[in-house]
Amino acid sequence: MARDIRELFKDDKITHEKMPENHQERFLEKLDEAMPVASKSKFNWMRIAASIVLLIGLGFGAFKFLQPKEVKPIEVVATETDETKTLGDVSPGLKKVEDYYLASINLELSKMKYTPETKDLFDGYLLQLDELDKEYKRLSEELTESGPSELTVNALIDNLKFRLNLLYRLRDQLKELNTSSDVTEEVEQSI
Repeated sequence: MARDIRELFKDDKITHEKMPENHQERFLEKLDEAMPVASKSKFNWMRIAASIVLLIGLGFGAFKFLQPKEVKPIEVVATETDETKTLGDVSPGLKKVEDYYLASINLELSKMKYTPETKDLFDGYLLQLDELDKEYKRLSEELTESGPSELTVNALIDNLKFRLNLLYRLRDQLKELNTSSDVTEEVEQSI
């Protein structure tokens, strides 16, 4: 039953029917209805916009990365002594005392919250702490120059105690201030 197609053409038994007019146009219309062509122009614009944003971002990043960094000169201050001594240099027991007080001072400072209402109170205490810090540095220089003496060591420890007590007083005054402001708020709300 299988026949060679060449033989069919030789026999010329194939009828040459013509396609109806507008057959191709009607076929394309039906094809468009069944499978509409999506608009690619919007998608292309999105690609172009994303590329531009990416290029601008990379350009800005490269600009910041390749921009020369500002180098600050290191100031070298000549001192007569190599290093000032601290209580820890005198003895290990005094180092523990110094570390305890310094840790307690830093802990108290970290617990305190600076607000605009407490600015004046903080500033007053910070000035006193600054004075005590200057005195501590002066005593450390004295310890370095003249060597450890009982008076200098006691003065350094007392300085640390004063600083810690000063912070305790600041904490107590902040609590009082907060409770008094809470009470006034409650009174105002009840009125």
